[in-house]
Amino acid sequence: MAKVKICGISHEVEINIMNELVPDYIGFVFWSKSKRFIAPEYAGLLKSKLRKGIGAVGVFRNASLETVAMCVEVAGLDMVQLHGDETAEYIASLREYIRCPIIKASKITSAIDAERAMSTTADYAMLDAGAGEGKPFNWSFIGSHNRRAYFLAGGLNAGNVAEALSISPQPFCLDVSSGVELNRLKDYRKCMQFILAVRNFKRKK
Repeated sequence: MAKVKICGISHEVEINIMNELVPDYIGFVFWSKSKRFIAPEYAGLLKSKLRKGIGAVGVFRNASLETVAMCVEVAGLDMVQLHGDETAEYIASLREYIRCPIIKASKITSAIDAERAMSTTADYAMLDAGAGEGKPFNWSFIGSHNRRAYFLAGGLNAGNVAEALSISPQPFCLDVSSGVELNRLKDYRKCMQFILAVRNFKRKK
């Protein structure tokens, strides 16, 4: 069964929803240009209110190693997610600063992109549509590249979870943000429907 990550948490009311619905992971966005940006100190406060067993992931874009390390400590992160131009050298250096798993996100526009994304030296690959526009990429691009655990992101919602899981080799985790929002806040009903859609999915034999 694939896991669920609800990304872009930035309000205490959303933490209350997560504590009731219990996704596997939540995401805090530390990229200052994002509309879902959250300060590390406030993320730490929200993390302290998060139900035990739900992992907190920090999302970064071309941040300095020191900034990532600071956010991991201040916000109590369990994992970091890199969404910029971070190289294998950057990832190697980051491992000297932090001890939690690393996800490297890549924009997928072709099968070649998917294959390249899967070769990341991070602990997990994330295959994403890339632009944060709530639109999925062509999941068939993943093809037979499922050689490792990966996160699937971009344009997911409760209505297309079954299709995504049927077309793509089953990912480690499905990542959603705008697909479970109403007026830029996580919506209880949409989050519940998404989580149930993932957890109730059964692949046809």
